[in-house]
Amino acid sequence: MPGDACPYDVVVFGGASSITLFRVAGIRIAVDWSWFLFLFIVIVWLSGFYGDVLDEPGSSGAYVLAVLSAVGFFGSILLHELGHAVAARRSGIGIRTIRLWLFGGVAEMEQESDSPGTEFKVAIAGPLVTLLIAVVLGVIGIQAAGVDNFRDALEMRVTADTTGVITMIAWLTAVNVLVLGFNLLPAFPMDGGRIVRSIAWKITGKRGAATRFAAGLGRIFGFIFIGLGLVWALNGNVFSGLWLAMIGFLVNGSARAASRSTVSERLEGMTVGEVMDAEPVAIPGDLDCARAIEEYFLRFGWSWFPVVDETGAFIGMALRDRLEAVPEVERASTPVGSLAERDPALAVSRQAGLDTLLGNPQLRRFGALMVIDERGQLAGVITVEQLGRALRT
Repeated sequence: MPGDACPYDVVVFGGASSITLFRVAGIRIAVDWSWFLFLFIVIVWLSGFYGDVLDEPGSSGAYVLAVLSAVGFFGSILLHELGHAVAARRSGIGIRTIRLWLFGGVAEMEQESDSPGTEFKVAIAGPLVTLLIAVVLGVIGIQAAGVDNFRDALEMRVTADTTGVITMIAWLTAVNVLVLGFNLLPAFPMDGGRIVRSIAWKITGKRGAATRFAAGLGRIFGFIFIGLGLVWALNGNVFSGLWLAMIGFLVNGSARAASRSTVSERLEGMTVGEVMDAEPVAIPGDLDCARAIEEYFLRFGWSWFPVVDETGAFIGMALRDRLEAVPEVERASTPVGSLAERDPALAVSRQAGLDTLLGNPQLRRFGALMVIDERGQLAGVITVEQLGRALRT
């Protein structure tokens, strides 16, 4: 996997450089430069397609339908990735970016799934969204044109009752069905491969072994894609054949990289509770900023401390810069708890596996995470240094 992100893809991994389009619920939606190339190719191809189907070659209507279809297609890909993102967030996994690129889309998770169940839920969410889109479009098409006419449109047969809009709905329906089927193939790192990995992980109890198994299937399918693509290209379907072959090369390469031994595999089986410091220094949330600065930050020289309430439950993180930003005349009346940074990614369960911490953005930021027990009480702290020692042993 590239970097420390955990991508869930409509096809395969994307590039690193991207342009931000907008944000949805705090998630950055970005496009790679190759996306513009693909958008151009899709619009040019579809304008010719609609011109031929409707017997209006070169017409402005065919071009408008092509543009609307391209927007609908990429909208479907985006919704697919948002399905992964919503499922990930509900499982406590942060989302940095959804990136669209030449071969589809990528939802970049901030960390790996912590259990087979989480892996399955996040992996299946995207295909379920695509299935829903296909069903909704199919129902709309059937209601608008009738079963027979909509079937003709799906088969790209023009009748007297076939309109451009019905043809567009039929094309988008067919494309979503194809995307659904393609992504459910058990070829890691595609969604179907991740579903297979979650099942193998559940059966074996070992993430590394499950990853190697799913990656092996991914490599097999990668070679199949390459072979089919070359056959298609030699038989005259040059564009489609080369496209499938390139996807095969990318799937094969990603699967090969995933099959290698990783840092996360070396930490597999070890829990946070085994290596954490069980005596963290914490600031009471009702303590005022003036005393907190004097008794904690100046005394220990640290830039942050965990904050707990009167029951010992973890509230968030107190940052020295934030407390010192409070005017001196207000520090004595400002409780630390009101300024604590609250983020679910700041805390982990002591039963959590050490391998699930890799890629955690707050671990990179602070060099440590707070450990909580089943009741949410602060039970310890796990640092980057402790992770390093676990790796060495």
